[in-house]
Amino acid sequence: MIKPKKDKVLFVLTGGTIDSQFSATEDTVKPLKESVIPAYLKSLRLFSNFTFKTLFMKDSRKVTYADRVQIASAIKKFNSKKIIVTHGTYTLIETARFLKKSFENSDQVIIVTGSLIPLVGFKDSDASFNLGFALACSRFLSPGVYVCMNGEAYDPENVDKQLSVGLFKPLKIKA
Repeated sequence: MIKPKKDKVLFVLTGGTIDSQFSATEDTVKPLKESVIPAYLKSLRLFSNFTFKTLFMKDSRKVTYADRVQIASAIKKFNSKKIIVTHGTYTLIETARFLKKSFENSDQVIIVTGSLIPLVGFKDSDASFNLGFALACSRFLSPGVYVCMNGEAYDPENVDKQLSVGLFKPLKIKA
């Protein structure tokens, strides 16, 4: 029998749609005051060891340069080899690119993920799949920074969010 490996994964939680609820009065989603991700992952009874660090709960359109520095500092402080940053999709790519520059020679796997639909309250949310995919990728990807969305792991320099289809897709590679 194969004994499951207890991976240690640091989750850096920053809000975004993945950790939001729908506000009918404003006809939009609003970040929750506390993340639902720790309780969700605990409910799955996985063979992993998670640490959760909530830095802020923001709509990613309000994420600043100082917030990105805070994310990088948290990653350095906890010194984990596997990190998953949950983030709003509007500026997820900018944060992933910032982290790629900040951790160029790192031996860490850093994954930035989020969702287009909140984790709770919506039947057809992409959030649970994106979290599971990011966890799986954290076990098998080489050190580096990645955007994990829609069942793909992207280099932050080669991905774009396409609102018209609600997907992240690779940029066209120049020949």
